[in-house]
Amino acid sequence: MKKFLAVLLVLTVLSGAVAAKEVPETSLVRWNSGASGNVLLTIAEKLGYFEEVGIKLQEVPATANASAMTLLSTGMVDVVSNAGTSNPLQQIAAGVDLTIFGGHMMTGAMPIIAKKGVKWNGVKDLVGKKFACNPSYFALTGAVMDLGYEKPLEALDWVVITNYNDALAAVIKGEVDYALQGTEQNYTIKNVNKDNVEIMCYMSDIMPAYSCCRMEAKTEFVKNNPITIKLILKALLRAQSYYEAHKAEAAAWHAEKIRADKEFVEAYMFDEHYRVNADPLLKSIIRAWNILDATGFLSETAKSINIRDHVNTELYREALKEAAEEYGKEAPEFYEKMQKFFEENNNI
Repeated sequence: MKKFLAVLLVLTVLSGAVAAKEVPETSLVRWNSGASGNVLLTIAEKLGYFEEVGIKLQEVPATANASAMTLLSTGMVDVVSNAGTSNPLQQIAAGVDLTIFGGHMMTGAMPIIAKKGVKWNGVKDLVGKKFACNPSYFALTGAVMDLGYEKPLEALDWVVITNYNDALAAVIKGEVDYALQGTEQNYTIKNVNKDNVEIMCYMSDIMPAYSCCRMEAKTEFVKNNPITIKLILKALLRAQSYYEAHKAEAAAWHAEKIRADKEFVEAYMFDEHYRVNADPLLKSIIRAWNILDATGFLSETAKSINIRDHVNTELYREALKEAAEEYGKEAPEFYEKMQKFFEENNNI
């Protein structure tokens, strides 16, 4: 009889545990992570973190940031994680109902370069010069505004060159004084062109935690799938914990995933300016929104929009709490750090 009761108790406990396990509202999530991919997704898929929570990702490719946002706005994908911060904010300002619920790259190791031998004294060196950079990069226009220039678009000559290799060539030829380069350019700059150009600084030196890439979805999708979103965030938090402790392994996995040389990925992933973080970064988003509005990169309808209504921090808060409870023993310092980071960057 005692043995029977013991077995019954075990079965009751197990059935309770199964019943308590959350099930995502949708098990298949269509995702665009751009040509450079998302290392947190790479890790979460490689180690089965998504599979553990009952989610499978279907990656849907796009050729450029704008087309990624088009895929999202037209319902061809559910989540976009690599289209920067300006793009989703401009979409929201134009009336597209999106919700930002997490992040990918907090800072993307984006260098500002000049000809070899040029001395860098700070953002003030850009004033009055030719700078190959789209002024929608709010971290840079914001930094110029911080110098006291109310009209940063007039303080220097912003030369828009859409291809980073062309911008690099423009610096070498002397057609521009400085150029902003993308994350993926680190290998070329540090190896192929090291005798021609130098890195003056990185964008994150100018504006720390500026918010490189956010994760967003249609607001309707977030409202209809809160458990799915929370489980995604838990998997990504666990992946971030693993990434921070195993960067070399993560770089090798990611290079294989995006079909690139390991040295190419390591050139930016091992740089201290490359920081991935699943946190929503509400404060950084609000700062970016205000700078974009002040510099004319948001439509007039932005004046009637409260950007806080398009950032969901609560699902991340819940995900972080649950992830710490379930996986905290794996890396207690990581989850303590992430909780503190969340409070500093989202509590307003």
